[in-house]
Amino acid sequence: MDFQSYESIKEWKIQHIHEHTSDTRSLNDFHDEIMKLVFELSLKIVSKKKGPLPCKFSWFVMGSAGRYEQGIISDQDHGLVFEKKDHDSSNYFQILGEEIALGLHIAGYPYCEGKVMSSNPLWCKGLKDWEAQLADWMETESWESIRYSQIFFDGRVLAGDEELLGNLKQYVDRLILDYPKLLSRFMDNIMHINNSIGPFGQIFVEPNGRHQGSINIKRAAFIPYVNAVRILAIKEGIHQTSTLTRLELLSEKSDYARELQVYKESFLRLLDYRLALIHQVDDYEDVHFLSIKNLNRSEKKEMKQILKNGKQLHQYVHGIIEKGVQHGL
Repeated sequence: MDFQSYESIKEWKIQHIHEHTSDTRSLNDFHDEIMKLVFELSLKIVSKKKGPLPCKFSWFVMGSAGRYEQGIISDQDHGLVFEKKDHDSSNYFQILGEEIALGLHIAGYPYCEGKVMSSNPLWCKGLKDWEAQLADWMETESWESIRYSQIFFDGRVLAGDEELLGNLKQYVDRLILDYPKLLSRFMDNIMHINNSIGPFGQIFVEPNGRHQGSINIKRAAFIPYVNAVRILAIKEGIHQTSTLTRLELLSEKSDYARELQVYKESFLRLLDYRLALIHQVDDYEDVHFLSIKNLNRSEKKEMKQILKNGKQLHQYVHGIIEKGVQHGL
């Protein structure tokens, strides 16, 4: 397919996305296809103005896209790493990053409010500058730097040379071996989880507003699973980014096999619930809210268990990380 504008990509996306909503994998394969089309057009536009690519690069997605967990509507999370460190290369990829962000926005992917996009120089750097930045993030005590580090771990290459991003993840592995307390700091960064179930077993819902009576399943359910599994994957040097794949690979290790099975099943069901929201959403915020009154008795019971398991998984991983720190592992 040869698209001449971002608007035409958006139109094609709107026409065909509902053909890919039967399961999460099909939907995310479709998102990958759309984002690659945007990248190809962005590169074509920039190369006409600035000439051919100056060096090897990796364009990678993060967030739900990096984890292969996008819903029907998803905002942007992406970055660029390039091989050469010189003014011309930096200028070229900065312009390309800005064009990609614009193209994705026009194609129906809202700008990231936190500016985690390759249009932001923080997420568009040469390889050596990326290494220095990652080291700085991990050595700095700030909440933001630790958050950025964890966002980076979900990076997955959509265009360019996979080796460049792979080299950066291997560099991070070495940093963690040198500073084992980093994992404890990562855990501290995500420890606060709001209670989603009350003392009498009721699910806490939005008390007013347009989502009154609904639960934010991103905040209450997805985040506890995603964050906990990510940290365990980092500990074990697992570079795959999908939460399900991470769970599967972790479950192959005897230390985790029995414990993680129930959490894997809960996360699969959580993906099913989110997929069921597809025909109810009007904008990006809607995709996160599940109306409790629309659930039958069995579904309410299951959702309570999913929420409880998310918190239990968080506590389980916290115990593993703290034990490792105490024993210098």
